[in-house]
Amino acid sequence: MPIILPILSFIFGWFISSYGFLNVLRPLLSKLLARCFIPFVIVYNMLFYQAGSMFLMLFSVLSSVVVYAVCSMVFKDRLVALCASYNNIGWLGFPLALLIFGQSVSAAMIALYVGSSIFGNVWAIPAVSKAKPKWQEVIKKVLQAPPMIALCVAVILRLFAVQNILHEQWWLLDLYAFAKFAMVFAGMAVLGMWLSQTKVSMNDLKYSCRMMWVKLAIGAVLCTALYFMTSNRFVHEHIALLYFLFCLPPAANIVALETHYSGTGKSAQYIAAGTIVSVCTIALFALLYF
Repeated sequence: MPIILPILSFIFGWFISSYGFLNVLRPLLSKLLARCFIPFVIVYNMLFYQAGSMFLMLFSVLSSVVVYAVCSMVFKDRLVALCASYNNIGWLGFPLALLIFGQSVSAAMIALYVGSSIFGNVWAIPAVSKAKPKWQEVIKKVLQAPPMIALCVAVILRLFAVQNILHEQWWLLDLYAFAKFAMVFAGMAVLGMWLSQTKVSMNDLKYSCRMMWVKLAIGAVLCTALYFMTSNRFVHEHIALLYFLFCLPPAANIVALETHYSGTGKSAQYIAAGTIVSVCTIALFALLYF
């Protein structure tokens, strides 16, 4: 994917924030991203399954749990721990991963995204709620999440061997290419819209830097242990991508969940500051990787 696309998309989102139709465009792009583009890409990649996807889902879930547990002990704050462990893969991670690693990691990023979404939809509710939610409510939220619906649709389609019928159909390949393009554009544009209207103090950035250092340290330990504990070729080839996961910022929808379940929006500062710190971290990561 050309490097200019995510950059122009971010700039577009940043400058469009001064216009009155922002309040219509931002939720529209967010809804299309969450309910159309990302689910379609998930269904496509899971339908034409690539080896290692299940492992990546499990790694994404387990690494998120480890980061949450460690950050809960270090920062003594469930919301901070959630912001450190629930990553923004859909809006930021996916387009930047394609930019750094190329189109070949598309399926791997989808698997990581599904795992992160499962963790986020389960763990976010008790983490942001003042009162302990019922497990029935948590399970309902998980099952209603677009990534889970897309995953179930993909499983049903595979059971009927639909992939054999649709294999290499030109119109499906074109739709897939458009969905990836639209996902990068929508994700980076929405990110630009939010950052242009969020005030971040130096203290917020310092705090986010501490969170990032903790995440990077955990990532280094987990990825190093995994690399030497297994001879799996797939793991060795994607170890840089796995570490990239720990460079990502908090998921943007944390603030929506916090507002709904506790009536506060404190995580907005963590998300904005964390995104700025993450973008700088990813830029350094990309320089070292290349």
